[in-house]
Amino acid sequence: MTLSILNPDAIRESQFSKEPYPHFLGSGFIREDKIDDLRRDYPPIKKAGYLTVDDIELAGSFKQLIDEMESPDLTEVLSKRFGMDLHRFPRLTTVRRLSQGNDGRIHTDGPSKVMTLLVYMNDSWDASEDGRLRVLYDGTHFEPYACEVPPTMGTVFGFLRGENSWHGHKPFTGERRVVQTAWVTDAEELERKKRRNSFSKLLKRIFS
Repeated sequence: MTLSILNPDAIRESQFSKEPYPHFLGSGFIREDKIDDLRRDYPPIKKAGYLTVDDIELAGSFKQLIDEMESPDLTEVLSKRFGMDLHRFPRLTTVRRLSQGNDGRIHTDGPSKVMTLLVYMNDSWDASEDGRLRVLYDGTHFEPYACEVPPTMGTVFGFLRGENSWHGHKPFTGERRVVQTAWVTDAEELERKKRRNSFSKLLKRIFS
């Protein structure tokens, strides 16, 4: 498919590093003439946390954005950037609009994840450090860090999951728009993650 919303050159020309684990950071991933439409079509999510695209009503340009993020064309661009074939891995896309204070704790992601792509869609970011994802050296400290990701419109960040792929951000409460696509180990794992996400939503409805 033609990537009419996403700009793959933002990945091709991104800053890339293998330390402390393979990752890249780029800007301008969303084409300028599509930004207004995406602002309008971003889902009106009322709950904090990530929701799978199966749990959200997708419309207009935002649906097209999701289609492009899950497309073989984008997977090919990422495969070349990381020097590995990602086509054999199924994809899981989730969307966040709101963050709460306990989000962002330092972690590596589980072993079922292979690669993660994050696309940020906030017009500006006034918080100095809060809510800015960092590539970290251990599971305890936010400093020093190898890379800090500004969560502003069109910023794209991707990394390969490993035992040392520590990342997180300092607490932030409020609107923090981000779309995440993860390439996972197999289709069974993908379905398990979807079921777990739906079950978590049910528990939140019951106990909130």
